[in-house]
Amino acid sequence: MKFLDEAKVYVASGAGGNGCVSFRREKFIEFGGPNGGDGGKGGDVIVAAVSGLNTLIDYRYQQHFKAERGGNGMGKDRHGANGKDVVLKVPVGTQIYEEDGDTPIADLTEIGQRVTILKGGNGGFGNAHFKSATNRAPRHANPGQPGEHRTIRLRLKLIADAGLVGLPNAGKSTFLAAVSAAKPKIADYPFTTLHPQLGVVRIDEREFVLADLPGLIEGAHEGTGLGDRFLGHTERCNVLLHLVDGTAEDPGEAYRIVRDELDAYGAGLAEKPEIVALSKADAMTPEQVKTQIAKLKKAAKKTPLVLSAHSGQGVPEALRALSKVIDKARTSAADESVTA
Repeated sequence: MKFLDEAKVYVASGAGGNGCVSFRREKFIEFGGPNGGDGGKGGDVIVAAVSGLNTLIDYRYQQHFKAERGGNGMGKDRHGANGKDVVLKVPVGTQIYEEDGDTPIADLTEIGQRVTILKGGNGGFGNAHFKSATNRAPRHANPGQPGEHRTIRLRLKLIADAGLVGLPNAGKSTFLAAVSAAKPKIADYPFTTLHPQLGVVRIDEREFVLADLPGLIEGAHEGTGLGDRFLGHTERCNVLLHLVDGTAEDPGEAYRIVRDELDAYGAGLAEKPEIVALSKADAMTPEQVKTQIAKLKKAAKKTPLVLSAHSGQGVPEALRALSKVIDKARTSAADESVTA
């Protein structure tokens, strides 16, 4: 299944059914009176977050959704049928925007969340509704209200507790494959990862979701390479694990390139807690490790972890460091919800 994290969709709610003008005409019943029923309500347009989805690929092949029109009222006081709602099923983490892409409508962050984007038109009153002591035989009914229509944009931001960032070939996919059951494509060339991957990590009987994002390169915020279009998925992360290739000529420069891209993107990414790690320790001698640590420490202003996803060296320590920050963030969020 292809990964798609943005979609533009046209939606329309159903119009209400028309009211009916009818009179009761039966043998031996004089002055039967009006018995025209009301029209049915048009269907709503609803967006629902469901489990089992992690992409918006369904909306690549169908971009138009229209709810059912309400049925017309009928004689014998029969009410028209209500139109069926149309429900757009989306992954958890989907944001809904107006057509301009900047005006938010809703943010679906939990399974089962539903939001009504458009309301269906109400059905018109039949002539039975208008009968009174002074108007015994009304000969008019209301038409149904028209439905609404609009174009919306769906934007998926994956729900992950921690995000992996770094230059291409920094070892992010290898790390994700080593610590979770995820099966990302791994190769020895840049840009092997073309879309985000998610994995569930378990350490010390605690679990969290880790996201592997396609590699950033210098100028990504201007569209170079894959650009920064996937960085939005890190906005929900509580902590970033910044992997720097230990075999690179200058790990300090590699670190600065990614940090500059995070700063240029904005959205608070530069302020997120960050754990810096020197990867591919198994491919270096102890002297090289010491040299590369010094270069990276100078650029990051903190002592980096040293790990090798291939051999497992330093991996548990990195996961515990991530888990510690995530637990702290979860506790703070729980406290805020109780206070609210």
